[in-house]
Amino acid sequence: MSSGNNFQPQSLTKPALGVKEAMELVERVFGLKVSWIRQLPSYDDQNFHVRVSGDKGAAEGAHDYVLKITNSEDSQKPDLIEAQTQVMMFLSTEGFPSPTPYLTKEGTMMSLEAAGVGAGDRQYMVRLLSYLPGLPVAKVAANAQLLYEIGKLAATLDKTLSEKFYHPSVKSLHRGQFIWNLANVPLLDQYNYALGQNEHREVVEQVIEQFKKKVVPKLSHFRACINHGDLNDHNILVHSSSASLGNAQYRVSGILDFGDMSYGYYVFEVAIAIMYMMIESSEPLSVGGHVLAGFESVVPLTEEERGALFLLVCGRFAQSLVIAAHTALRYPENKEYLMITAKTGWKHLMTMFAIGQEAVEKTWFETAKAYLESAPA
Repeated sequence: MSSGNNFQPQSLTKPALGVKEAMELVERVFGLKVSWIRQLPSYDDQNFHVRVSGDKGAAEGAHDYVLKITNSEDSQKPDLIEAQTQVMMFLSTEGFPSPTPYLTKEGTMMSLEAAGVGAGDRQYMVRLLSYLPGLPVAKVAANAQLLYEIGKLAATLDKTLSEKFYHPSVKSLHRGQFIWNLANVPLLDQYNYALGQNEHREVVEQVIEQFKKKVVPKLSHFRACINHGDLNDHNILVHSSSASLGNAQYRVSGILDFGDMSYGYYVFEVAIAIMYMMIESSEPLSVGGHVLAGFESVVPLTEEERGALFLLVCGRFAQSLVIAAHTALRYPENKEYLMITAKTGWKHLMTMFAIGQEAVEKTWFETAKAYLESAPA
């Protein structure tokens, strides 16, 4: 769900390549022959699932990739895209199931290409990434075990990056006013118009005001790290080790979409994971405790970080819902995908706010505490 720092819709231009043009791009830039291709849903980049034959870098046979065409604004930031790609490569070597790039014919990880009907001077950064198998978490019944593992994954990923990843491009992850960084919830003020005048907007405005008063002053006390920033229910892939879906034991088989990476704080990552795991759950308020327990098995939160967790989760709901509404006005043809979170997101945010911070935290913290007294469910 990446976007530029100032999120100006006139400069954030989503690619709009046709299937034929995408096929020609793969052949011209990467030297591969496409045998099958289909477009994948996306936020403001464009992605294609591509199957090629005669892969010059591997044994004969069919091989699957994702052709990723970055929006025109982010394409002007090669250091940022290089950092994202270097992180994926690093994590793969560290044992995380992350995509890795297939090199262009020139031996580079990415290529800036003029593409699209009437492209003119518009250019898009193009990469071909390994295709990872698995089902999105959104399509499975996430049990306590899986929620715990996702929390543990979030903490391990951030800790590994912050302690072991070194590359000159990493400085580009200091992204200032990047709209998807949780520190920038107050920036939503300028996009609230997209909600109209209703109770949803009233709650979002309350979230923003409380965030300004209770979270922003404490940011300097939180422990900093590199955040993936978008561990949502469509960016985490899983597969089941059990033939019985009713008693499935899932493991993570893929981590997708590093476009929202930025410097943030450990507590941001767990808040983001909790929010997105709530989306598809039949018992959303119970989710937080399991994710938190997994996260704290690697990175225990401080008292101040725990105290901000409720508003950080509410803040991420607000970001997702407001920015989706705003972007849907710009790209109405993509409204169905943009509004995925809104289907249940508004209900969850309204319920959380109605119940209140104290009651929600009690549920989360008691569940997390139970993990210290027994093995994970």
